[in-house]
Amino acid sequence: MPDSVPAEAPPDASLLPILLVPDARLRAKCRLVGPTEADQIRDLSARMLASMYAAPGIGLAAPQVGVGLRLCVIDLQKEDAWAPMVLVNPEIVAASTELATREEGCLSIPGQFAEVTRPARVKVRYQDLSGARQEVEAEGLLSTCLQHEIDHLDGVLFVDHLSALKRNMMLRKLAKEMKAKARE
Repeated sequence: MPDSVPAEAPPDASLLPILLVPDARLRAKCRLVGPTEADQIRDLSARMLASMYAAPGIGLAAPQVGVGLRLCVIDLQKEDAWAPMVLVNPEIVAASTELATREEGCLSIPGQFAEVTRPARVKVRYQDLSGARQEVEAEGLLSTCLQHEIDHLDGVLFVDHLSALKRNMMLRKLAKEMKAKARE
């Protein structure tokens, strides 16, 4: 069973700014979380969940908030039935040969969406907040979300799964929107 944290972030948990492309930190490969970092990870994961819910989103990886650690948070549920997952040092240990295509977006690439093809099912091994090893087998939206967030930990964005033409068009559109917003 996925690791859970309280449905609500602590009231004093301040929101973390979410980095946007082309920030170079989004392209860096993250390091493993060490055993002495438990307190830092507990606080960071609570703040990441609060930031993800506020965005709003269904997943957030540590590099998206400028932290180069292998940590991500996911919650596919609605606000009235939160079911947060905190994955420390996650890794995909098995993936189906069957593929599935889903529309993806990203908090670091706001307002941009595209169909991405990935393995339909995955098995992910990770540690929970207590350091215990866990595994989750997933399909559907959870499978896509796990793969998307783990990609972030390796410096890969969902647009990297698109053709160069689609990726460049999307990133140019985003840059144009960001320039227009900055002028407002």
